[in-house]
Amino acid sequence: MSKKPNKAASRAATKMAARKTPVAATKRLPTPPKQGAEERIARALEAIAAHLSAASPAPEPTAPFDSADAFVWHPEGRLAPVPRVSRVDLGLLKGIERMRDILIENTERFADGLPANNALLWGARGMGKSSLVKATHANINADRKAADRLKLIEIHREDIESLPKLMELLRSSRFRFIVFCDDLSFDGDDASYKSLKAVLEGGIEGRPDNVILYATSNRRHLLAREMIENERSTAINPGEAVEEKVSLSDRFGLWLGFHRCSQDEFLAMVKGYCSHFGIKLAEEELEREALEWSTTRGSRSGRVAWQFTQELAGRLGVRLSGK
Repeated sequence: MSKKPNKAASRAATKMAARKTPVAATKRLPTPPKQGAEERIARALEAIAAHLSAASPAPEPTAPFDSADAFVWHPEGRLAPVPRVSRVDLGLLKGIERMRDILIENTERFADGLPANNALLWGARGMGKSSLVKATHANINADRKAADRLKLIEIHREDIESLPKLMELLRSSRFRFIVFCDDLSFDGDDASYKSLKAVLEGGIEGRPDNVILYATSNRRHLLAREMIENERSTAINPGEAVEEKVSLSDRFGLWLGFHRCSQDEFLAMVKGYCSHFGIKLAEEELEREALEWSTTRGSRSGRVAWQFTQELAGRLGVRLSGK
């Protein structure tokens, strides 16, 4: 006779088994697959590359030299194109014929790939120094193909310290450049002239073969006379005290001096302007008014002649559209 199972004992055995079996063993959650070593390395390299890209400086901008013949240099590394240069025709520059011919000849040699000198145009105010540089540039480019045209780049006096950076940008270009600084001079303890000296001569790289420097100044040695005398009087060795700064002008191979014009040259400038712009006035009256204007200004120069021409044209209702 078989014995029936004891229900109470069966329930007790079931409870005992439940206590011995862990809950996790009855219900196990799926675990995500582990990342492979290659994937972890790839992600780490991507993070490093992104960090280095953010920390590295932006690449130097490429100057669009085909877009214009003239540019203005900005020390942060940008060349701004100048679509229309403010200039006068070469034929309107009177009283400076000798300096004009020398500068044109020097610039033509440079444009043709021949040896040429850096030029310092110094002397009297308002006698057309900067006008001659801009007019010469236009004259040289008049009959040249686009690929052979000279590029004129103006650098401001206060940006001279960035000149080596500009040279590095121009060195690899296929074009040839005139780097032009107007009204160049140095005062006090200004040490930025050292950047210019290194570019003109003496630097380890030297001036690029496709670059020439033209500068204008009212001072022959780019320093005020009182500065030179003061340094000579206070130095232990007066000769060496100013040699470093004065030698800067010596590094320009071509010196062109501009002096105050005579009365006849001043009147020739005025008549040249009036003829060019179609300003009609009796010759005697024109001469009388021009001389009176120069007397009130206390000067005779190309700038004064142009200012008188503007006054006369405005009074007679003539537009200076030929400028």
